[in-house]
Amino acid sequence: MMASGYLGTLYVGVTSNLLGRIIQHREGTFGGFTDRHEVKRLVWYDTADTMAAAIMSEKRLKRWRRDWKIELIERDNPLWHDLGPAIGLPPLRG
Repeated sequence: MMASGYLGTLYVGVTSNLLGRIIQHREGTFGGFTDRHEVKRLVWYDTADTMAAAIMSEKRLKRWRRDWKIELIERDNPLWHDLGPAIGLPPLRG
């Protein structure tokens, strides 16, 4: 899950290349929702054994209420820190 900031706009997505996808969000490569709302901060992620399992998880999370997503994020990341640096990306600027 990505966010625009603490308690900000949330985005749920699935990818086979987490680092590459975060870079795309940070750079605004595709425009659209995440670019308009400046969703650039990785606040929660999970891994799956198969793409099919990852897609099922994504669909399930997308159906969740916002407050459930917030609880999930805050269980492991209560201050909504950007997790990008923990997986090899430079810290966000600004």
